Amino acid sequence: MARKIGSRYTAHQILGRGSAGTVWLGEGPEGPVAIKLLREDLASDQELVGRFVQERTALLGLEHPHVVSVRDLVVDGNDLALVMDLVRGTDLRTRLDRDRRLPPEAAVAIVADVADGLAAAHAAGVVHRDVKPENILLDMEGPLGPGGSHPALLTDFGVAKLIDTPRRSRATKIIGTPDYLAPEIVEGLPPRASVDIYALATVLYELLAGFTPFGGGHPGAVLRRHVTETVVPLPGIPDELWQLIVQCLAKAPASRLRASELGARLRELLPMLAGMAPLDVDEPGTEAVEEAPEEPPAGPPPAGEPVPRRGAVPLVPGARPADANRDTHTSMRVPGPDELAGGARGTARAPRAAGAPRPGSARNRAAARRRRAALGAGTLVLLAAIGIGTWAVTDGDDAGAGPRDTGDSAPVSP
Repeated sequence: MARKIGSRYTAHQILGRGSAGTVWLGEGPEGPVAIKLLREDLASDQELVGRFVQERTALLGLEHPHVVSVRDLVVDGNDLALVMDLVRGTDLRTRLDRDRRLPPEAAVAIVADVADGLAAAHAAGVVHRDVKPENILLDMEGPLGPGGSHPALLTDFGVAKLIDTPRRSRATKIIGTPDYLAPEIVEGLPPRASVDIYALATVLYELLAGFTPFGGGHPGAVLRRHVTETVVPLPGIPDELWQLIVQCLAKAPASRLRASELGARLRELLPMLAGMAPLDVDEPGTEAVEEAPEEPPAGPPPAGEPVPRRGAVPLVPGARPADANRDTHTSMRVPGPDELAGGARGTARAPRAAGAPRPGSARNRAAARRRRAALGAGTLVLLAAIGIGTWAVTDGDDAGAGPRDTGDSAPVSP
């Protein structure tokens, strides 16, 4: 059903939904557009509306081949909307859900495109703050690039900043998506351009591996890993690419590359990645944080239904577990120093060779039970052997000693 957005635009059908609002296919004076209609609770926030209007010039001035341009901002009654270029394609999350992981050449080409877009944004003083596969669009009508990749464009610039009002988040809340949050954000520091580099390196890792380096389990555990854990190497990729990922996932923001440097370095690596197949690694186990988990239904999920990630816990009531660590929520509390320090060293997530049992999985627990049973049986055999040996020694001593006088027997008459 058609819906008027301001006086110049009409929204015709829903293209997708996100944590900040709904994206519609719309029509404007210059043809088809994408209209991101922000949530009603955001539109009713007068402080946010004022901030929205203040950011208008910066958002409208950001133009780059790898950035989805914002054409207009609409504030009309309860409607708060960004009118953007319409990209004929899909988002990177949909591609990942279908393929799980990409060939290294295609993954690097896509991330290089996004890095170029970030470089232009950072030069204009704009930090994205929520770089993730959901916010990367693939232009299916554009020319194919290295590895058969489609041109990638970064969207939703400014949305996280618009939502992040002082009243909502100062010192107590985190704006972002747990799997992709830089350590300095978790520690409550203001976001700089380097947070986008960290998030983009996380996306690259995910494109290669099929999972994020610090994700999985309860969001609190994910946030702690970002601060305390070191990324575990991915087997099967060139060392030059791995060192680049490690540098951009550095805990210290100053150690990371700039977006322009990252894009250039990635393109230099493309020739050595030509023809490489997707990696063959399994996702590591997640931290056991669930209490009395429900048994999954028997049989495969219905057609079209995504396979849920084990161990995912919603950040807010009503959120789907499969999406808990990938949605943007304004309800994430900044962990205290004691929470960040406690117990994190036991949560490292090391990728496993394909087919190896996952730590904490049923296969892993069964193997542990078998080891304990074998150990218990061996202990019993050892104890039995010790007992038999002791009896033999004692019996031998008694046989050589002759009758013993216990002091209780009566004298025998001749």
